[in-house]
Amino acid sequence: MRVLGIDLGSRAVKLVIFENGIFLDSMVYDTASFYRDFCSNVNQKISIDFEKLDIGRFDSVVSTGYGRNNVNVENSTVILELKAHTYGAVWQTGLEDFTLLDIGGQDSKVVSVRNGKMADMVLNDKCAASCGRYLENMANVLGISLEELTGHYENPVELNSTCAVFGESELIGKISEGYSIRELAAGVNYSLFKRIKPIIERFPHENLVVCGGVARNNALLEFIKSELDFKRVVVPRMPQLNGAIGCCAFKVRKGSKSL
Repeated sequence: MRVLGIDLGSRAVKLVIFENGIFLDSMVYDTASFYRDFCSNVNQKISIDFEKLDIGRFDSVVSTGYGRNNVNVENSTVILELKAHTYGAVWQTGLEDFTLLDIGGQDSKVVSVRNGKMADMVLNDKCAASCGRYLENMANVLGISLEELTGHYENPVELNSTCAVFGESELIGKISEGYSIRELAAGVNYSLFKRIKPIIERFPHENLVVCGGVARNNALLEFIKSELDFKRVVVPRMPQLNGAIGCCAFKVRKGSKSL
């Protein structure tokens, strides 16, 4: 059986293909480019044009993500993001009990996973300063790449604003005070950590699994390891694809239970 998993994220669209329960291939597209190049608008309904996408045949489709209710994926099963990320993290790590942290482009999610299922969760989609887009904006203010920004964690400048917009103004003020790029970048990373720390601490466990694009933020991982009481901090091999992988894993697990 060939399964297509689609995670329609706010910043990127991720596609994963499983064949007979095994990861086969993946694709990542900028969300705006994906809508422009591979979707059509018929009767005010946005639909994916699979002929343009040209990914070959598949037997079933499972979709999730920010755009799951705005984009029509023909004949697909639609599941919640939290469920998709839970299934993806279990499949990627082999763990059944852990706390899951996923920071997306426009929200952050913390899930308590027990026996391979979501037991509890906290979703923060109200504050832009606790998501990936905040880091992108602050990197632009500093005039450096996102990759460079996320590598700095030593001697962080104190940034106290709880608002992403005011945070930019505060950062500009710190630049004028003569702090180095390293210290400023570290301060940005630590300010993100401070905002997500309380919700992570709501679900104590020995294992923390970190997914999403921000899982590549080395500074954030350093802060987590130094200030929180997890014995293991696990980053799966494909953290950005976790939601799409979870879509496929969901279908595979449901299919095996029906046999």
